[in-house]
Amino acid sequence: MNWYRFDLHLHTPASECYRQTGVSYLDILKKAEEKRLDIIAFADHNTVRGYAELLSEVRDLELLESLGRLQGKEKENLLEYRRLLRKILVLPAVEFTATFGFHILGVFSDETSVRAIEHLLLNMGIPPTRIDVGTGEVGATVDVLTVYRMMREAGAIVIAAHANSTHGVALQGLNFGGQTKIAFTQDPNLHALEVTDLESTRRQRTSEFFNGSRPEYPRRMHIIQGSDCHRLDDDPTDRTQFGVGGRAMEVLLPNLSYAALKEVFEGTDFTRMRPYRAAREPFDHVQAAREAGPSIVQSFHEGMGRRGGRLHAVLRDIVGFANTNGGTVYVGVSARASVAPKGVDRPEEAIGILRNDIQRRIAPALDVEITSLKSKGKPILRVSVPSGPSKPYTLDGSKIYVRQETETSLAVRDEIVQIISRQTADTKATAKDDGNHQEAVAPTFRVAPPRTGVEVVSIEERKGVRYHALRDLRNRSLVTDVTKESARRLWRYAITEHDKTLRQTPTIKWSGDLGVSKSYKRGNRMKYNLAQLDASGASHYYYGVTEEGLHGEWKPLVGSNGAAVAEEATAEE
Repeated sequence: MNWYRFDLHLHTPASECYRQTGVSYLDILKKAEEKRLDIIAFADHNTVRGYAELLSEVRDLELLESLGRLQGKEKENLLEYRRLLRKILVLPAVEFTATFGFHILGVFSDETSVRAIEHLLLNMGIPPTRIDVGTGEVGATVDVLTVYRMMREAGAIVIAAHANSTHGVALQGLNFGGQTKIAFTQDPNLHALEVTDLESTRRQRTSEFFNGSRPEYPRRMHIIQGSDCHRLDDDPTDRTQFGVGGRAMEVLLPNLSYAALKEVFEGTDFTRMRPYRAAREPFDHVQAAREAGPSIVQSFHEGMGRRGGRLHAVLRDIVGFANTNGGTVYVGVSARASVAPKGVDRPEEAIGILRNDIQRRIAPALDVEITSLKSKGKPILRVSVPSGPSKPYTLDGSKIYVRQETETSLAVRDEIVQIISRQTADTKATAKDDGNHQEAVAPTFRVAPPRTGVEVVSIEERKGVRYHALRDLRNRSLVTDVTKESARRLWRYAITEHDKTLRQTPTIKWSGDLGVSKSYKRGNRMKYNLAQLDASGASHYYYGVTEEGLHGEWKPLVGSNGAAVAEEATAEE
């Protein structure tokens, strides 16, 4: 296994919008070698002409060679082509313009003929008169989901081009419904999202929306970057205009081939691709995960010894992830990114111990992937847990755990019932499960409630004990018969705050039917208590909402009012 560098989004002079004159296809290959690239793809707009002209130029030189008519410069060029094409895997690709102007990359095998790709383009609506033009403006074509399906059926790696930018399917502020955005970024025929902010340090970078932690985007996606170059070198006057290899990636492969590359894109090992850093330390997946912090899809443990219950805590998280959205457990590091990794002694032996306990103590059988990787020179175990196909999973025969945000907890009765109900529904109709919680609340609310936090739905007193019905907005589950003493941390906080609300109506800053009553900081994360009026005018209160749970009109509401009412979190939360 070796790391290979790739850039799958290179334009050539065959694209009408190419920004540099006098560039040859050989120039592009030489620049790719200079940038130490191993795999490149010619991805022109709605045409495969650039790749076809490269092949044609080589064939013409070989024909002249066979006829004994090669001139000095031609012989030199042919030798260079042969040398570079042995060294660099050049793939045919297309940046296709779908309906409404969305751009989709299809990267094909080097064994795919130009004629086959052109036939596909014609079937997807490219006019015959425009198939060699290399323009992004081609008139009416097929829709995004059809493009995904047709490209994948043709054997391509399917990538949403610059998904968070112009013509991207995940562009924020796009005037499309939430379910459309979910479909465009979660479709099973889509292999990856190409983004422009992969190495950004800001909290709301695109990759965080598609790491499996968002209820509305449960499928974790491969996230890559590409140069989208329209010139040989980076433009010194415009930092957004890259040259060949200006935003490259690395991929861990057993050999340099399209089949090996495609296998990674179709797999679920998200540590085998990383941004390529020519003059810096290699990308550290573990450190990047620690900087993102614990979440509904990842947790951290400094050790897994049997003493002190550390191994039990690891197994508990594995069961919790399997019963929820799946996730990743890191062993050998603290969740605090500033603390140096402790590492795992004898990692191969530790993998054997952990795998044996998973097989022996977790039922039904759960197929997890355990790998060893380095972080700051220390060996770390990475346990990749799928969202289990046979829920609910138990630890030691009876304990059923679920994962919610940063917390793994024993499932209560209602949650167990809902896990079984969802499993039954998924078995009958998996294709219908695309997170349509907005439709469920549309008849009652003008705007869907937040996607995190807890709502206290009702309170009933029996024999002097108050029992609460809670709606956990993280998974839309309704849990009944919760007492303050039996409640989990966030549930207990919601009950405490709701008791205050019942005693004295809180001060709420309203914007129409949405309101904010409190914002506070918990660790490094901002949280909010929010309010909403339903269609009948009744008030609903949501406690402990995180930024990840804000969408649509909730975002500007908090942005304008949150800081003004900031308070410290209570001890219960």
